[in-house]
Amino acid sequence: MLQLENEVKVPAAPHLSCVGDSKDDLRSLLAQYKAAGIKRIVALRGDLPSGMGMASGELRHANDLVNFIREETGSHFHIEVAAYPEMHPQARNFEDDLKHFVNKANAGADSAITQYFFNADSYFNFVERVEKMGVSIPIVPGIMPITNYSKLARFSDACGAEIPRWIRKQLEAYGDDVQSIQAFGEEVITQMCERLLQGGAPGLHFYTLNQADPSLAVWNNLQLPR
Repeated sequence: MLQLENEVKVPAAPHLSCVGDSKDDLRSLLAQYKAAGIKRIVALRGDLPSGMGMASGELRHANDLVNFIREETGSHFHIEVAAYPEMHPQARNFEDDLKHFVNKANAGADSAITQYFFNADSYFNFVERVEKMGVSIPIVPGIMPITNYSKLARFSDACGAEIPRWIRKQLEAYGDDVQSIQAFGEEVITQMCERLLQGGAPGLHFYTLNQADPSLAVWNNLQLPR
């Protein structure tokens, strides 16, 4: 990450999680990031180790981490946090999850990136709900290109992202026809992105998974500047 920022001159946004880390560990990382000229941080709780029912470490929740970053570095970093339009898979219920997000915003987050989804209405509903709860930070929708149905289904089941039935049926119908899956996926994601932008989304965050071409194809379809 530091090499990317210093040598390639591409703005970097490290993902900083707090599960299992001490404040001293986090303080050291923040100092390194600041010295390297990094300006953005994605602040996350982090995944719990297998079998752990509660987060360990001095900071147990993402809002605790956001608050710690602010206490240590003031306004140096633009802090982004996670948002879950379809609810975090470990949340007790949607209302409780909304409160967790509000806590992160109130702790000092500057903006948010959502988990990916395939139903634009879930994004708009989430934004409307948190705005009514007093949150006004930009919430950027997370976008996952569709390139491999079996991998997408497994990943989505694990992270709680719903694949609408009509999309599942069409992808299943294509079977092993990779070209048709990718063409269909590109069309679906392009149309959803168009609707999101037209509906006021402040940007798009692509989960490329180290494969830039599918995301670039959607970007080109949207005719957006690079």
